[in-house]
Amino acid sequence: MSSKEHKPEEPWQGFHGPNLGVAIELYEEFTKDPEAVEEDLRELFEQWGPPPSSTQTEPVQATNAPSANQAVGADMMRKFVGATKLADMIRTKGHLAADVHPIHKDKKNEELIELSRYGLNEADLKQVPVDLICPDAPSHVKDGLDAIKHLKNVYTKTIAFEFGHVHDEEERQWLNKMVESGIYLPNLSKQQKVALLKRLTQVEGFEKFIHRTFVGQKRFSIEGLDIMVPMLDEVVRESVHEGTEHVMIGMAHRGRLNVLAHTLSKPYKMIFSEFLHAPNKDLVPSEGSTGINYGWTGDVKYHLGADRQIKEENTVEATVSLANNPSHLEFVSPIVEGYARAAQEVRTKKGDPEQTVSKAYSILIHGDAAFPGQGIVTETLNLSRLTGYQTGGSLHIIANNNIGFTTETYDSRSTTYASDPAKGFEIPIVHVNADDPEACLAAMHLAFQYRKRFKKDFLIDLIGYRRFGHNEMDEPAVTQPGLYQKIRAHKTVRVLYADQLVASGEIESGYGEQLDKEAQEYLQSQYDAVAGNKSNKAKEIVTPDFIVSGLPKVKTSVEFNTLKSINEQLLTWPEQFKPNEKLEKILKRRLQSFEGEGKIDWALAETLAFASILHDGTPIRLSGQDSERGTFAHRHLVLHDRETNETHTPLKEFDDANASFSVHNSPLSEMAVVGFEYGYNVFAPETLVLWEAQFGDFANGAQVMFDQWVSAGRAKWGQKSGLVCLLPHGYEGQGPEHSSGRVERFLVLAAENNWTIANCTSAAQYFHILRRQAAILEKDSVRPLIIMTPKSLLRNPVVASTHAEFTEGEFKPVFEQAGLGEAADKVERIVLCSGKVAIDLADRVKKSDENWDWLHIARVEELYPFPKKQIRELFARYSNLKEIVWVQEEPKNMGAWPFIESRIREITPSEASVSYIGRTHRSSPAEGDPVAHKKEQDRIITESLTRK
Repeated sequence: MSSKEHKPEEPWQGFHGPNLGVAIELYEEFTKDPEAVEEDLRELFEQWGPPPSSTQTEPVQATNAPSANQAVGADMMRKFVGATKLADMIRTKGHLAADVHPIHKDKKNEELIELSRYGLNEADLKQVPVDLICPDAPSHVKDGLDAIKHLKNVYTKTIAFEFGHVHDEEERQWLNKMVESGIYLPNLSKQQKVALLKRLTQVEGFEKFIHRTFVGQKRFSIEGLDIMVPMLDEVVRESVHEGTEHVMIGMAHRGRLNVLAHTLSKPYKMIFSEFLHAPNKDLVPSEGSTGINYGWTGDVKYHLGADRQIKEENTVEATVSLANNPSHLEFVSPIVEGYARAAQEVRTKKGDPEQTVSKAYSILIHGDAAFPGQGIVTETLNLSRLTGYQTGGSLHIIANNNIGFTTETYDSRSTTYASDPAKGFEIPIVHVNADDPEACLAAMHLAFQYRKRFKKDFLIDLIGYRRFGHNEMDEPAVTQPGLYQKIRAHKTVRVLYADQLVASGEIESGYGEQLDKEAQEYLQSQYDAVAGNKSNKAKEIVTPDFIVSGLPKVKTSVEFNTLKSINEQLLTWPEQFKPNEKLEKILKRRLQSFEGEGKIDWALAETLAFASILHDGTPIRLSGQDSERGTFAHRHLVLHDRETNETHTPLKEFDDANASFSVHNSPLSEMAVVGFEYGYNVFAPETLVLWEAQFGDFANGAQVMFDQWVSAGRAKWGQKSGLVCLLPHGYEGQGPEHSSGRVERFLVLAAENNWTIANCTSAAQYFHILRRQAAILEKDSVRPLIIMTPKSLLRNPVVASTHAEFTEGEFKPVFEQAGLGEAADKVERIVLCSGKVAIDLADRVKKSDENWDWLHIARVEELYPFPKKQIRELFARYSNLKEIVWVQEEPKNMGAWPFIESRIREITPSEASVSYIGRTHRSSPAEGDPVAHKKEQDRIITESLTRK
């Protein structure tokens, strides 16, 4: 607020006597507390400063009757207040009266911005200064009436805005200035308009040709939202010219083939061959398209992704990517965000990765029913400004056809707009009519400029319609007869834009039809070139040799002096740094682990694995709920100064590090975070990316990611991943929740060496399997790693390992219990087990004086791929073997038994039996009472160690 030199046109002119006194009193209240006065007066005072003091005005008249001047002053105040209220209403609610619906024209609420609603007429508005209403108005706006007309034109035509929920004052003012000044509007030349018409003709022509040629085949056409392709053209062009190296797009299947054909330049021939069930992977990509990803089992054509290289004069080389996405719609969103974050970061030096957000731009195309309907959207939006996950702003486009399959909007959302969930994250929203191509391009320009300026998300609600059914086999008039009567009578956007250009004299009548004819002729020629390849012969599915062959042999041991030196470096902190006193003592004890007969526990083994991997030059990214400290207070990778709360992360600072390290406490999300980390790893295959569940059963919340991407992405799309998932698992009598990491669910999905599933019971085993995973990251044989990690065992001394196991050993898929099985001719029973129950068995054996010559125990540390060779060799060593017993703490219908039974029976000697010891079939994974748990656990151990 600043006092200004008063000029005749200021609102205080004509205020005298009591009216002026009231204004002065209100201003005094405003200076003490701006919220004490109404919003309209507050804005008036902010705009014009204080009213003149009474000494600057004429003396107050003695009579109580207002003078003519006083009456004029009060009237002017009313007009100003009414005008500002009207202007604010246009800005905040103008979208409700806007022409943004191509089909539903009856939804406008123009009464909200009628002059009479605010006690105004046109003559009143002419007396109101422009600056009071619209300080950023263009030069042709001369008075208050012009200003209101201008605001209506800006906020209620075919493009409408919602910025009121953006709390940051600078951002909101910038947005208002951009739209009210018209800076964001494109000034298209005749040549550019004709090019836009040609692009719309290609988009529509592609759909028409397929509809006519492949009758009844699914394609999920873009028709009704055709302008989305030119919109993508616009933002790709802008971002690449600004130096963006990677544009990542995620979308569901609606319009996907059109985006592949035009935005990604996937050849028409290749798409047609897929419709003909004769895909030719040897077709040479054209027009810059550099890759269509295939796995060996494949996927339907409208789920596939692609990459396109762009190289233009005076620009950096850039890649446009469309992510593979199954029919789970929005679930690709966090994966694309992970791609973008990985593309933005350089991980070749120690410390945090160096992020440059301008290097990659993520574009997420949503469905109008899915955006408010699927929780993954909100989870992903929540990542947008978090330190570990932000990508400097994503562009969200809602491909809004106002229907979800056959479901009307009133049955699919509880909000006015599909875009409303974004308001909670203060994301600016633009609603735009898909039948106005130039307005749609303007929206894209505004979105890109906002991201460039503020590094935040932006949302465009592209409102159109769906010309056909959900897929082309549906008849939409069965459920929406009235709507589809309107749609079938509605001209396409290509026709509408061609008519517009004819009317403006920029093209001749008939030119649009000529373009359409040429497009159809070209498409026909492309179809004819591949039509002869049509075949009904089924494609043979062959798993590649590098998958069948399993993992290569890699060295994972580390020299003693190297480990000892790294450990000392990690425990050397800045002189002024003061961690928690109790924690400091605990961590300093790690120095003793390398003295004499000292052992290395689980937490130190993990830290040394990470440090040695960094020393080898492999970057690491770890995230999860509470992963910095560790859910069970064992990890402590990030230390906090007890006085200043400043942090210190030794793995980022130690001298021998040769790559970046990042660890992030994730939001309370599984689905989006697992998707993000998977995407990050796919794009940064050289990086060891780990996601840790707070408890193993939290992985349930990310089941779609495991089902559709982590387990099957390689087979479907050829998409490699080495993601590591750490899932705390083990029965400690704490109830059914958090006992089980649901290993059975991962085993059910296990096939074709698609991932490794392990349940380690020693610190050295964990160390080696992490190092093995890091060593195979960039090899063809790489696959995800699922580890059932311990809880109570984290501090169990039995799990700690000797120095030699780190410096000389390697990961053992089958880990035999020391001290048993030494008298080969006496062993009659072999107990196979996995995880914590193996420690319970070992503890009972150790405490007993019984002669155990008849027994041997082997831990199956790698459940998948099942170590058939090692176990068969184990059985072969014992000539008097009578029984194989699988022991587990999980119920019989859970855990590894349902998966592993047939595999054990296959390799068991004919003279030996196979049996199961564990809990019976249950619907719940564990007992809820600790006493019941202890009794059942004791029974399992006793039966396992009792000779028949």
